[in-house]
Amino acid sequence: MQAVIGGSGLYALNPEFRIDRSHMRDTPYGEISAELKIGELNGQRIVFLARHGESHQIPPHRINYRANLWALQHLGVESIIAVNAVGGIDAPPKSLVIPDQIIDYSSNREQSFFDADKGEAGHVDFTYPYSETLRKRIIAAGQSSDIELTQSGTYGCTNGPRFETRAEIQKMQRDGCSIIGMTGMPEACLARELDMDYASIALVVNWCAGIKDSILDMEQITKTLDQGMKTVLRLINTLLAQNDR
Repeated sequence: MQAVIGGSGLYALNPEFRIDRSHMRDTPYGEISAELKIGELNGQRIVFLARHGESHQIPPHRINYRANLWALQHLGVESIIAVNAVGGIDAPPKSLVIPDQIIDYSSNREQSFFDADKGEAGHVDFTYPYSETLRKRIIAAGQSSDIELTQSGTYGCTNGPRFETRAEIQKMQRDGCSIIGMTGMPEACLARELDMDYASIALVVNWCAGIKDSILDMEQITKTLDQGMKTVLRLINTLLAQNDR
């Protein structure tokens, strides 16, 4: 079974998504962000979760990533398509980026299921943080539906909820980041710890601070987000239609 985790601007799947049950799942790590919507889309069993809650009430630094990932895994989810709204350093607004690397600048987040308080210690390989198999499937779906994708990139994950300063973006640009978001970690690592395939569809909704000679415009960001998520949904529809798992 597959899951879609919707980020900012994506709080539900297409009307064709036939939901047959939804519920909040208790976890050892507390409450999940929203009800898990379980149903069928294009012949595939899908679980949908709104990362920020169904009314976007949870800021990125307060999301219970461990509860979300644990709940999905215990439903039998094997792979996760994560949708992220991001700022662009190399990629312009309206671009869709399928990142292949990540740099974590976040802090004070519960980063792991390996918890000393629970008597657990362990390590996972994170050399390649995203599932290459799932990335290739997303890229193939984009090609078959004439959706232009940037096929690689480094996602820099900041704490949020504020946007970054010009100097911070310059530093992250020197570090090799091409897009900047607030929710990529620890979500990707937690999925790896639970042995679930995980890949991101990152929608660029603005240029990062200082890349262009303008101040971030929230009205324009919202407009780009609304328009871009229609393309994201079309990409996910195509991906699921081609799914042979």
